[in-house]
Amino acid sequence: MTPRHALEHLWMLAGCDAAALDRLDIEGDDPGLPSVFRVGALAAVSIGAAGLAAAQLHELRTGRAQRVAIDVRRALAAFRSERYLNVDGKPAAELRHPVTGHFPTGDGRWIQLHANFPHHLAGILRVLQCADDRDAVARAILGWEGAALDDALARAGLCAALVRTPREWAAHEQAKAVASLPLFEIERIGDASAEGPRAVSGTEAGARPLEGVRVLDLTRIIAGPVAGRTLGQHGADVLLINGAHLPNIAPLVIDNGRSKRSATLDLRDEAACDQLRALVRDADVFVQGYRPGALAARGFAPEALAQIRPGIVCVSISAYGHRGPWRERRGFDSLVQSASGIVWTESVAAAKSGRGASNEADAPPFAAVRPLPCQALDHATGYLAAFGAMVALARRMREGGSWHVRLSLAQTGRWLQTMGTLEDGQRTPEVTAADIADCLEEIDSPFGRVRAVAPAERLELTPAFHARPPVPIGTDAPVWIA
Repeated sequence: MTPRHALEHLWMLAGCDAAALDRLDIEGDDPGLPSVFRVGALAAVSIGAAGLAAAQLHELRTGRAQRVAIDVRRALAAFRSERYLNVDGKPAAELRHPVTGHFPTGDGRWIQLHANFPHHLAGILRVLQCADDRDAVARAILGWEGAALDDALARAGLCAALVRTPREWAAHEQAKAVASLPLFEIERIGDASAEGPRAVSGTEAGARPLEGVRVLDLTRIIAGPVAGRTLGQHGADVLLINGAHLPNIAPLVIDNGRSKRSATLDLRDEAACDQLRALVRDADVFVQGYRPGALAARGFAPEALAQIRPGIVCVSISAYGHRGPWRERRGFDSLVQSASGIVWTESVAAAKSGRGASNEADAPPFAAVRPLPCQALDHATGYLAAFGAMVALARRMREGGSWHVRLSLAQTGRWLQTMGTLEDGQRTPEVTAADIADCLEEIDSPFGRVRAVAPAERLELTPAFHARPPVPIGTDAPVWIA
């Protein structure tokens, strides 16, 4: 599947104007990174669709059409943005804890642990009854069968995934639930009058596609933050809301904090919930990445938000989707890769490439684990979330209503798998920061001089850019700027 075909499919799936596709230019094709999967197509399509949706919103506001361009190389640079982040001339700190990664189990399987947050690490060590040391963890895991450990960690509310084959995953009840869902959903959840973005004093009406749009971003790590950042780089006023007690990963706060203000509210406190409700009353978009049901338990279900603020666009991002036995299971991009057969496919391909003609039939499928060359599910889901939000905003302008956009990493992963594979994709040369130097930009921030990947989509009349630098969590008050 070429990027052009995939983007046309996505555009029509969202019910968008087919004529806009004539103003879209796509350059390049896979392979762009060492992978058997069409990661370049996934990157170009998800980012390109978001850019085209921004252009459509601008045309709806001003009557001015414009061309949009995306190329695979720049899109892939954006999909690895955290890898290329640089502050004051120094690379960002390591993102992974030593215990995060893949380990062989006692029955010859592989399991992946995610231990980047202290409470997740502590829980893993309790289940394994071992010391905080990678070698000790590896020894402890050898005493477990893979499936049993996967279940034990999930029951404890921890983050792990057994490396499954594509066939194993297809037979799993959660995979069947994911297969029953479309790539994304944009549902009308309430009635409201048609409305466009509010006017912003001192600016030309519609100067940027999302000028006057207020976004509440209640997300962390990559997928949700990329969605908020994307809306911000097209002109939205994005207010990030974190809990001061919630863990974050410092380089991701910097990379994904561009174009945002940052405030904290502890939603365990009713007064803070009241403050959030007050913000919702003047918001246009509400993006959240909590497990399904978590925010609803505090009174912030999409339907409740539509009662507070008729006309709101709610965006919900989860790991494994909102249906099935794993709908409340914690997960991250790399874990979904492991669970869904993506890691297995990459690892077998790498092993075959290394063994060449000596690939005996009775040899194990692989002796080392190989994931995708980037957090592709996270990034793609983030751009698709921004795309869905903009499509919903356009519907609100034309027909009114409150809207709910739903996506998950597993649904995005399934889409990637349906694009097919490239037999020699892993022979593609690795890409370094020097290779994509023209894709980077610099901005001064409280963290220092930040060098990061610039927006990849190119809009003819309204170029995407970051008007705000990233700031530390809690820098701003939880209020809208008048």
